[in-house]
Amino acid sequence: MITPEKPVNELQRLESLRGLNIMDTLPEEAYDNITRLASYICKTPIAVVNMIDADRNFFKSSYGTDLKGSTRDVSFCGHTITDPENLLEVPNASKDKRFFDNPFVTADTPINYYAGISLLDPKGYPMGTLCVYDSKEHHLDEEQKMALKSLGKQVELLLETRRANSVLEKMKEELDESYKVLQQFASTVSHDLKMPLANMIITADVLKAKYAVKLGEEGAKYISYLKDSGLTLSDYINGLLDHYSNEHHSDNSVKEFFLNDMLEDIIDLLQIADNCEINLPDNNLLIDGNASAIGQIFMNLINNSLKYNDQEKIVIDIDCTENEHFFNFKISDNGIGIAQEQQSKIFDLFTTVAKQDRRGKKGHGIGLSTVKKLVNSLGGSITVNSEENRGTVFEFSVLRHNIPV
Repeated sequence: MITPEKPVNELQRLESLRGLNIMDTLPEEAYDNITRLASYICKTPIAVVNMIDADRNFFKSSYGTDLKGSTRDVSFCGHTITDPENLLEVPNASKDKRFFDNPFVTADTPINYYAGISLLDPKGYPMGTLCVYDSKEHHLDEEQKMALKSLGKQVELLLETRRANSVLEKMKEELDESYKVLQQFASTVSHDLKMPLANMIITADVLKAKYAVKLGEEGAKYISYLKDSGLTLSDYINGLLDHYSNEHHSDNSVKEFFLNDMLEDIIDLLQIADNCEINLPDNNLLIDGNASAIGQIFMNLINNSLKYNDQEKIVIDIDCTENEHFFNFKISDNGIGIAQEQQSKIFDLFTTVAKQDRRGKKGHGIGLSTVKKLVNSLGGSITVNSEENRGTVFEFSVLRHNIPV
C-alpha cells in the first residue's frame, strides 16, 4: 500500500476546508440527493461526498454504506486530491500497487473499484471528493465520467453556498453584538444626561423669573436661547431612548383597540392648533396588535406632518384598510414635501432633509428611523411618496396579530 502524499497547498486547503465548518455536521438532503444520483448513474452500490481534514475523512453524505469516514492514510480520496484537476479511477484495487494490501481492499466485504473527483473551492484548493465504490472490478464510460464531474460541480456550489451563509451569519452576529453595545451606550448616556439637563432648563426659568430686571432684555434673550437649546437636546435624548428602547416589542402591548380612539388620544396629546384639519378614517377599524408601537408610529408621522408644513391651513388625511394578513395605514399631508433624490435617505438614523421645521428648528433625524424600526418589528413595511411643495404620503403596514380564519 502506498500512503497518499499531502498536496503542495495543504495548509491553504485545510484553511479553506475549516472555513466551511462542515466537519461532523448532520446529513443534509441536498448532498444525499447527489450521492444517490451518482450511485445510479455510475451503477455502483456506494457513493460518498467526502471531506478530507488533516488526518481523517468525513463522509458528509454516504449512499450504500453506514461508514461515516476513515483515516486519511488508507483513503483512496487522499490520492485523488493530489491531482485535483483529474478524475481518479481504480478499476481493480487488488491489482493496483497503491491499494492491493489496503485494509479496505482486503476486508471481508472488499472495495475493489474506486472513482473520484476533487471538490474545489474558488481558488482551486481541494476540500474533498465525490466518489463511487464497488466490491468488484468496474469501469465508467465517458458519459458516466462526465456525469460524475457535473455532479461534483453541484456539490461545489452547495459548499460555496454554505461558506457564504456562514460568512453572513458571522457578520450578523457581529452586527447584533455591536448593536447591543451601542444600544446600551445610548441608553446609559441618555439617562445620565436627562437629570442635569432638566436642572439646566429649570434653572433658566428661575433666572428669567427672578432676575429679569437685572438681566435686561438682552440677558433675558440669552437665557431663552439657553432654555431652547436645552429643550432641543432633551428632544434629542428622548428620541434616542425611543429608538433604542425594546419596550415596544413586548407581546404585553398586544391588544384590541379602535384605531380612531387611539388617533383622537394622540391628537389631544399634540394639542392641535385651530388652523389644522385632521381627517380620521371613515371606518373605525378594530385593530389587534401592538398598541404602544402603533401609537408611537402615528405620533411621529402626524407630528412630522404638523412640523414640516408651511401652509396657512394644515390638512392631514389618515386612512386604514385591512386584508387577510395586514393592516395598511396611510397618512397624507399638504406640507413642504420631500425632494425625490432625498426620499431614499429619510429613514436613515440621524438623517434630516429639511433645513428647518415650521418653528424654525432643525430636526435631529431620529424620528423616522425609529418609525421604520418599529414597523419592521411589527412585520410590516413603510414607503414614502412625496413632491416638493405638494405634500407627503406615508404608507405603512403591520402584520395582524390574529389572522382571520
